[in-house]
Amino acid sequence: MKAILFDDIGSPLEVLRLAEIPVPAIGDDQALVRMVSASINPGDFLFIQGLYPEPKKPHLPGQVAGNHGAGIIEKVGAQVALKPGTLVAFSYYGTWADYAAVPAEWLIPLPEGYPVERAGQLMNPITAWDLLAESGVQPGQWLALTAGYSSISTMVLQFARRRGINVIPFVRRLHADLDLGDLGAAAVVDLSNATTGVRETVMAITGNAGLHGVIDNVGGPVTGELVRSLAFGGRLVINGGMSAERFALHNFDVLLSGAEIRASVYRYFFSPPRDDDGPVLREIAELFRRPDFHVPVGGVHPLEDFQRAVGDAWNHPNLGKQMFRM
Repeated sequence: MKAILFDDIGSPLEVLRLAEIPVPAIGDDQALVRMVSASINPGDFLFIQGLYPEPKKPHLPGQVAGNHGAGIIEKVGAQVALKPGTLVAFSYYGTWADYAAVPAEWLIPLPEGYPVERAGQLMNPITAWDLLAESGVQPGQWLALTAGYSSISTMVLQFARRRGINVIPFVRRLHADLDLGDLGAAAVVDLSNATTGVRETVMAITGNAGLHGVIDNVGGPVTGELVRSLAFGGRLVINGGMSAERFALHNFDVLLSGAEIRASVYRYFFSPPRDDDGPVLREIAELFRRPDFHVPVGGVHPLEDFQRAVGDAWNHPNLGKQMFRM
């Protein structure tokens, strides 16, 4: 089978290669999944660079890349109740390949006819759903999103609109091909064209109410300014670090505003889905499959086109989610 793998820790643009390897064998508690789609995510790049904590470290040499995807069960072990032919999504290992051997407890079954490109990135709306909950922002309050055009941010925006939350996406520059206002943004801040400081801009938009939450995918100086724009008791949720720059805060920026800063670790990073996750996963999956739920896909690629796919995801995340289609 074809697979994209790596033998060394390093930049995805340098260490990935396409190879023919054997179809993996399965154990009694595993399923052999014929992959149909897989997303390319910032977390995949952290994995390839060896930046994730244990147990999310690659096993070298010959680690198959990719952590999220979807496929159809071809064969199951003796202890697996799921049936061959079932479409499943999962967060595990080795999704950038024709086949993956996955412990059945990690698999999320999806209904027949579910759009495979959306199935392959199901972990993104799950993460967006959880980020919104972690922000603690309530209907009528204000939430800021950095990397406003990213897949995660546009999904948070659409979930927030359904809950009556006011959202301010921050973007490096406005794009003519996607109007975030159509997705529910109360206002969009174009950082390339800003004439006032971040806090002054936020206060003008919110009528001096300030932000009740920030979901940050970027980092850098803007993050510090957003923390200083929080209403008392507001919360910063850190989900990524696209910027190489750091942000600076004084203790009083946190202490005197009652601010909370927390990290978000995506669901199923350390442990598989639980039985009681079923209802919320079905709700998220049904919302995500709706035609009116906007999903900015930047490109769909065969595995053979991995250099372009990874390059676009690495260098041009503003283009939208890059996908592999097997």
